[in-house]
Amino acid sequence: MKGPVVITGGGTGGHIFPMLAIAEQLERRGVERSRVHFVGSRRGQEQLLLGGSPIELTLLPGRGIRRSLAPRALRANIGAVLGLAAAAGIAIFKVGRWRPSVVVSVGGYASFAVAFAAVLWRRPLVLVELDATPGAAHRLLGRFARALCTAFPSSDTRAVFTGAPLRDAIVTLDRSPDALERARATQHPPIESGRRVVVVMTGSLGATSVNRAVSALADQWSTRSDRTVIHVTGRRDFEEMVARRPERSVLDYRVVEFGDMAELWSLCDVAVCRAGATTVAELTALGISSVLVPLPNAPGDHQTKNAMAVVNAGGAELITDDHCSAQTLGSILDEMLEPDELVAMSEAARSLGHRNASGEIARVVCEVGGGA
Repeated sequence: MKGPVVITGGGTGGHIFPMLAIAEQLERRGVERSRVHFVGSRRGQEQLLLGGSPIELTLLPGRGIRRSLAPRALRANIGAVLGLAAAAGIAIFKVGRWRPSVVVSVGGYASFAVAFAAVLWRRPLVLVELDATPGAAHRLLGRFARALCTAFPSSDTRAVFTGAPLRDAIVTLDRSPDALERARATQHPPIESGRRVVVVMTGSLGATSVNRAVSALADQWSTRSDRTVIHVTGRRDFEEMVARRPERSVLDYRVVEFGDMAELWSLCDVAVCRAGATTVAELTALGISSVLVPLPNAPGDHQTKNAMAVVNAGGAELITDDHCSAQTLGSILDEMLEPDELVAMSEAARSLGHRNASGEIARVVCEVGGGA
């Protein structure tokens, strides 16, 4: 490829990790790191998650548009539109200077300005659609894209069904029975052999509804000596969840603010999560059965559609946010943790997995950009 590759997206970790995964695979195909540029948002987690990367990072102003007519939302949206306009101006300048061989958008509000600039400068555009329903940025610019890589089957004739891109740390994870035991033994303190492990993770902020249900479930399971719950609360509810921990319990209940998902997936039997595209992709690639609690009011209700793809295959159960309680969650987990059910649901989840999605996307990007 004559010009660099620009990878844009962000606002949440669900977009940032796919950017990293695509960059990893492009490097394996001979694209030097110095010829890759990341572009994200100043308001998202890009600086935290991408700032230490050797790949150049550009952060643009702006924020997402709120889908509400409330006065506060309208005022916020005026600022959002001004920020997006400023971002578009910067992106047009940057893309014009870089003259990239290809621009890759993984979605999120941070991607719109750069994808729009690619269209204006007539640079090849590849869209990587992570959700079952395309986001607003991709719906607006989709018809200008040279190629479309999708995480779920699509009726679009241009679509290449690749699955969602995953980091090497996830793809190479060993979840054999022996590896699970070794991973559990290295925890501090070690997880006792024979315990079933439930990992709860609902994002960097955390989901209060799920956090409170899991905290109440820890009380309900206080006499269970055969289970471990690793509760990743996110930063918003961490102190509250620590204060709620049962004082006397034989349940191995661990409350942490953040966690390395590669490490947590290496030791868990069942996950309780939101249904973001990257989370669903990781669970299915690794064959982890799950209880999915979709984010309510997500644009296009895309998390429910993501979740239903796994539920329909038999690899997950769905609980709506307003019905997430200790009783509901406990009843479903009790059934899922039965040995035969655990195996069956794990195999069903794995049937939807795409471990080589990042490599397939990198192939499409190189083809569109005229590279290897």
